Amino acid sequence: MNPSSHAPSLAPDLRLPSIEGLRAFQAVAALGMLDPAAEALHISASAVGKRIGALEELLGLALFQRQGGQWSLTAAGREYLEQVRAALDLLAAAPQHRRPQQRRERLRLCAPPTFARQILVPALPAFSQAFPHLELELVLSVPYLGDGAPEAELQVYHAPQPPVAELLLRDTVTPLLAPALAVRLPERPAPSDLLPLPLLRTPLQSWLPWLQAAGLPAIEPDEGPRFIDLGLVLQAAECGQGVALVGRSLARRLLDQGLLLRPWALEVPAAQAYALRPLPAQASPGLQALADWLRQHCRSLTPA
Repeated sequence: MNPSSHAPSLAPDLRLPSIEGLRAFQAVAALGMLDPAAEALHISASAVGKRIGALEELLGLALFQRQGGQWSLTAAGREYLEQVRAALDLLAAAPQHRRPQQRRERLRLCAPPTFARQILVPALPAFSQAFPHLELELVLSVPYLGDGAPEAELQVYHAPQPPVAELLLRDTVTPLLAPALAVRLPERPAPSDLLPLPLLRTPLQSWLPWLQAAGLPAIEPDEGPRFIDLGLVLQAAECGQGVALVGRSLARRLLDQGLLLRPWALEVPAAQAYALRPLPAQASPGLQALADWLRQHCRSLTPA
């Protein structure tokens, strides 16, 4: 048996019309004349006539009655128009065929998880409203674990001293805790009232600078879990598991909602800063606009 006999194939008499022929047929059916249909399709009237003639020859049907310059549908033409209209509507509904979307510039922004969730995501509606022609794709990096960052047109990273980059945001840190834990403090807590409380630990931010600035024993806490992500530190603090030493910019939403409290006014600079990798020399206008928006947004969050 010939193996090719099982291969799928089109029936030899199945011939499909071209999209151009169907669009010409639909235009003439709607407008009743060749000239306005040709103008709508941006082709010549003779080209419209040839496409319809080829379609009628393919179908073996007369789709129009021609009377002078007027073209009116036959009964077969009216039946075929309903089928053609449904098919063209389905094709037009495909997202890939929507020309305005094809003109949108897609940009990928890579950022550390907590920066993305706490700094970027709340501001995305404003970005989309200001730049409807840009499609932003947000991806996450995990810099502390040494994983390579996903490829992106724009990249934000977290480092103590960004070597070759543009500083975006250097936050100040202060102890924050949940209301359930704050009930253990006096009405006007002194810095020393912090010491009996569990202190949340992360290698991204040491407690020593704040303890030293407060005149307390500079001893790094060594009990409890360590969190390799500032977002996890915030979540643990929100759950009442301990006191978090994190930036006010990252905790802004939780502070505004009263989910975290700031009992002490003392602040110290954060151990690490958020920076922007240099843009390519041939950056598109859309990429420049995204970078400018990001700079402005971070300036609005920078503590005075």
